[in-house]
Amino acid sequence: MTASAGPAASAAPVRLLLADDHPVVRAGLRAVLETEPDFEVAADVPTAEEAVELAARLDVDVVLMDLQFGGRMLGSQATAEITARPGAPRVLILTTYDSDADILAAIEAGATGYLLKDAPPEELAAAVRAAAAGKSALAPTVALRLMDRMRTPATALSRRETEVLQLVADGLSNAAISKRLFLSQATVKSHLVHIYSKLGVDSRTAAVAAATAQGLIRR
Repeated sequence: MTASAGPAASAAPVRLLLADDHPVVRAGLRAVLETEPDFEVAADVPTAEEAVELAARLDVDVVLMDLQFGGRMLGSQATAEITARPGAPRVLILTTYDSDADILAAIEAGATGYLLKDAPPEELAAAVRAAAAGKSALAPTVALRLMDRMRTPATALSRRETEVLQLVADGLSNAAISKRLFLSQATVKSHLVHIYSKLGVDSRTAAVAAATAQGLIRR
């Protein structure tokens, strides 16, 4: 008669889907995560579009999602599509970007957690387990940024303002920004006026420089 296994041995593994456009990163993540006895990597994909498709088709618990995929669908967009479905897996952002614009976009899209790629393996494993349990998992620097925003709400840029300013930094004109965000040019100009006031500047160039220095956007 075979002895019955304990609860830990009989528990189903946490099934993972890895989404990153760098094959070396995917291979490294797989190697690290598969050393954990309670994890199982179901698949890894190089695009956000494939992540959306497989998250709907495969039985996975947590999707580890990068934010940038070489000009294709953004990780925040994929996160929104994945989490909008009933019974969707949790999405844990794993990226090199820690600007307010990226953090706010990901959290608003429904991400359960946000980690940076320099996180040690034990922190990554703990974040995956937290996400699988429906708990938030934030990198310490990300948590501090969010706390700072809560402490100074009057001067913090809104999510839309950071989005507008990020597009300014990317070189888009007001007309191009209005088309990208489906806003009128007057609304874009209004956002810029508020941005200048909050940052204490009087030009697009100065706003981008100040926001980059504060880590609000990326260059």
